[in-house]
Amino acid sequence: MDCTVTWVGAQAASGGLSNMSFLAQTGSGHSIMMDGAANAEQPAVGGANLAARPMELLLAGAGGCTSFDVVLMLQRGRHAVQGCSVKITAERADTPPQVFTKIQMHFTVTGKNLPTAAVERAIAMSHEKYCSATIMLGKTAAISTSFEIQEV
Repeated sequence: MDCTVTWVGAQAASGGLSNMSFLAQTGSGHSIMMDGAANAEQPAVGGANLAARPMELLLAGAGGCTSFDVVLMLQRGRHAVQGCSVKITAERADTPPQVFTKIQMHFTVTGKNLPTAAVERAIAMSHEKYCSATIMLGKTAAISTSFEIQEV
């Protein structure tokens, strides 16, 4: 797996980007823009809030990784899963490197006659064994999960 991240802030004047915009190009051929915050709390960082922040992408990646696992496990168990979303909220340390210290993941799983035990087990297995992103984040953050099942 590989990725190249390039600072594109040098072209800010001509391209309308902030001076803290970065372009990530993944080994699988996809591009992702990143930018810094634009607020009174961090005026010196130079971001313009034109794209996701890198730490937001870490959370999004973890959410994608664990949701992938949950859907796959439910499908393999021949359960009629029709949707899965995860709302992630996180807290960071006050001092650098400001790692995540608490992460809450609330899953909403949609389907027909989904067994509560199967959903609970899929989420647990993802976090304990399969999702490398949440397992890595769990080294610095307390991760808690909850879920609801919506019947269709």
